[in-house]
Amino acid sequence: MAPSTPLLTVRGSEGLYMLNGPPHFTESTVFPRESGKNCKVYTFSKDGTLFAWGNGEKINVINVTNKGLLHSFNLPKAVCLEFSPKNTVLATWQPYTTSKDGTAGIPNLQLYDVKTGTCLKSFIQKKMQNWCPSWSEDETVCARNVNNEVHFFENNNFNTIANKLHLQKINDFVLSPGPQPYKVAVYVPGSKGAPSFVRLYQYPNFDGPHAALANKSFFKADKVTMLWNKKATAVLVIASTDVDKTGASYYGEQTLHYIAANGESAVVQLPKNGPIYDVVWNSSSTEFCAVYGFMPAKATIFNLKCDPVFDFGTGPRNAAYYSPHGHILVLAGFGNLRGQMEVWDVKNYKLISKPVASDSTYFAWCPDGEHILTATCAPRLRVNNGYKIWHYTGSVLHKYDVPSNGELWQVSWQPFLDGIFPVKAITYQAVPSDVPSEEPKAATAYRPPALRNKPITNSKLHEEEPPQNMKPQAGSDKPLSKTALKNQRKHEAKKAAKQEARNEKSPDLAPTPAPQSTPRNTVSQSTSGDPEIDKKIKNLKKKLKAIEQLKEQAAAGKQLEKNQLEKIQKEKALIQELEDLELGV
Repeated sequence: MAPSTPLLTVRGSEGLYMLNGPPHFTESTVFPRESGKNCKVYTFSKDGTLFAWGNGEKINVINVTNKGLLHSFNLPKAVCLEFSPKNTVLATWQPYTTSKDGTAGIPNLQLYDVKTGTCLKSFIQKKMQNWCPSWSEDETVCARNVNNEVHFFENNNFNTIANKLHLQKINDFVLSPGPQPYKVAVYVPGSKGAPSFVRLYQYPNFDGPHAALANKSFFKADKVTMLWNKKATAVLVIASTDVDKTGASYYGEQTLHYIAANGESAVVQLPKNGPIYDVVWNSSSTEFCAVYGFMPAKATIFNLKCDPVFDFGTGPRNAAYYSPHGHILVLAGFGNLRGQMEVWDVKNYKLISKPVASDSTYFAWCPDGEHILTATCAPRLRVNNGYKIWHYTGSVLHKYDVPSNGELWQVSWQPFLDGIFPVKAITYQAVPSDVPSEEPKAATAYRPPALRNKPITNSKLHEEEPPQNMKPQAGSDKPLSKTALKNQRKHEAKKAAKQEARNEKSPDLAPTPAPQSTPRNTVSQSTSGDPEIDKKIKNLKKKLKAIEQLKEQAAAGKQLEKNQLEKIQKEKALIQELEDLELGV
């Protein structure tokens, strides 16, 4: 039986509703539209079979398969919802409040049994950051950070703490995905000159000096992001400082570290300086992609030895997204960039398409590995809100624009478990679409009035580097080395000198020099007797010689700057001026 199409959930000023996924895009009958602006939160279970949402009065839970209401909890202030991996527990969080007399507030983190609807446990969780407990995939272990300790519960028994991991000032932890044995990565920030460190442990072996599977210490870290791969064999750590003391970046300074569960660790050497925008693991767990460096940013795929496997060159990008099957990679530039996307076939490192999703604030792969969702949501942008469904070949299959007086707050796919959708062969031909394609208007650079009637020169602020498999091969139009250029100039100077010697011996038979050779005939020149005219002639020849050198560099494949291209355009005028002066001699 073929899997059903993932639903699309939309939350905005028009209410909360669901759409059938591709190819229909009609409103779904699974969930009756909830009108009004009171819906603050919704979530699906990990397998997409349960759906919970808050309407400002209650938190409701329905079964997506049979459309039946399972539970309704009286939690009007809840703003965060999360299901446990096997749909056993629903976690809810609301802002923590204290009473006026200063006494402690009531617990604001509730854990409900999805089957019976009873409250299993309530905790006080003051911060919204990392509010939700972390479960292992089989729900045998559940962990939460409490006062710089990690508390572990087993089999959803929240009345008994089964284990504790205590280190001085644990700031963050991440539980590994996948089956047993479970691993946990913990981050402890540095203090009093001591470095920060990340350690990996295997549950429940936390005691003893050699209990840690791996340890990586580093300076320059105010906060870290820890990313496990799917097989739980390694963690990538992005260490960030709030301030770059060198003044090179407004966004602080970032470094990327690799820590393997077998104890190996390394700093990932990134070839270009600048911020690290995004790092993402492939679902194969054998490689990861990093987007980094001052704009235009580089993107590179690395293997588990932290060696670069493929370099995508530079471009306007700040994010990377692998498809659920790991066979397609999208490099994109969202936020303060124009929304350009590059869709790559990861196996063959071949570019599939280059669509543009202007003003996008959200991107998500469909669980089927074929379709892409991009959206412009409030409050990030309050104008031109809406969403688009794309095929990875670049075709827009469905588009919805919110009315000008409305807003779109959230849109997402219904999740499915891995393996439900089979991997399909990659196609490079754009799929047909009924939605008319909109070519984004190219933003033209400002031109001052004095230049508006003159020809436009093709110049770029940055020289973009092509992907490694698109760079010119050796032996083709490769730029000459410094020595080769020097020898070439010597040869041309000798040739010019011989020509001049011939001209001196038989001036009547001397051929009329071509305009291009004018700048080179600089050895013997007639003088006018007027030092001002001689000086002008000398300067003109100097300029023409410089133009000749620029033309040689352009022929050798070098990208010229805007002012250099403008110099070349003035060549004819300079030659004419030189001829006029020399005729007057």
